[in-house]
Amino acid sequence: MRRPLFRLTQERVLSLWQRESRTTLAPGSLRQLHSCSALVYRKHGHQYDTVRMEQMSLPALGQHSVRLRMLAAPVNPADINMLQGTYPILPVFPAVGGNEGVGEVVEVGRKVTSLRPGDWAIPWDAGFGTWRTEAVCEADDLLQVPKDIPLLGAATIGVNPCTAYRMLQDFVTLKPGATVIQNGSNSAVGQAVIQIAAALGVKTINIIRDRPNRQELEEELKSMGADFVITEEDLQCLGLDNVIQELPKPILGLNCVGGRSGGLVLSSLCDGATLVTYGGMAKKPLQIPAKSLIFKNITLQGFWMTQWKRNNSKDVTQLQAMVTSVCDLVKSGQLQPPHCVQVPFHHYSQALQATVQAHQRKYVLLM
Repeated sequence: MRRPLFRLTQERVLSLWQRESRTTLAPGSLRQLHSCSALVYRKHGHQYDTVRMEQMSLPALGQHSVRLRMLAAPVNPADINMLQGTYPILPVFPAVGGNEGVGEVVEVGRKVTSLRPGDWAIPWDAGFGTWRTEAVCEADDLLQVPKDIPLLGAATIGVNPCTAYRMLQDFVTLKPGATVIQNGSNSAVGQAVIQIAAALGVKTINIIRDRPNRQELEEELKSMGADFVITEEDLQCLGLDNVIQELPKPILGLNCVGGRSGGLVLSSLCDGATLVTYGGMAKKPLQIPAKSLIFKNITLQGFWMTQWKRNNSKDVTQLQAMVTSVCDLVKSGQLQPPHCVQVPFHHYSQALQATVQAHQRKYVLLM
């Protein structure tokens, strides 16, 4: 039976570390305490020197626990937002950074049956604190991933590809030949949408911002399976009907930008379509013409992967099935891991600083 939701909080993990570091084991005890290197912050701020690498003690292994040796963990924009104090989920200080990553199971408690030493596993919930070399957690805080996919693919599977997968599965019925339009198409989620949609036989119209390497980016996205790539500027001037005539109008729009870009996605949808907003990178309100709601009957929805996981936390089989399905796409070659810059763990400041810069690749810490 699963334990209560939110049991694995930063506060709980760190209090266990602190308690165990002060506790002397009874003579003859076979329990061995371990320590790890962790990237810890004790206040919010926009300066990355608030993050320090520290040595922390790990709690002893319980009957239902797993000791996980972290292998790789990305630095995502949401991680930076948590450091800055602007994300909806904020940890209790002191906090370990990182929400996503993959580790190898080193040791399991005697009542753990879902995982074995040598397995790869990822945390399913946000706030895990993946920027560390080891962790001790409950077995049902983890989902297994196959070891025959690339390490960087496993480390980055739980957030962006799963977000793309859920948005293509949950809001409208997408039959082969249907069309989806999205902005932020060169983002990690956008690239996953392109590839998963192609695997489903679904067409994609992909909006990007104009840039000096526009042609190179278009070719890259089309090599992933994008059917059309168009800039915001061209779509604004010409309109979708004048640019793309051979595809049916989109029945699903995916918006991670907001502002004018989100309005372009909305205005391109067919009658009765659905617009799903999962981000607001422009930090501007979504432009919603009244006629889209009145005369076109557009449905507006929001999506947050973390909330979806928490809503389904009592059904671990559903969580595992989603991750397994996405991993199967990776194994089949239909979903490529994102292009990543690999950074040694002790060079973490390079990854933190680069993540907030425009047009950067995903940075992954290697432990």
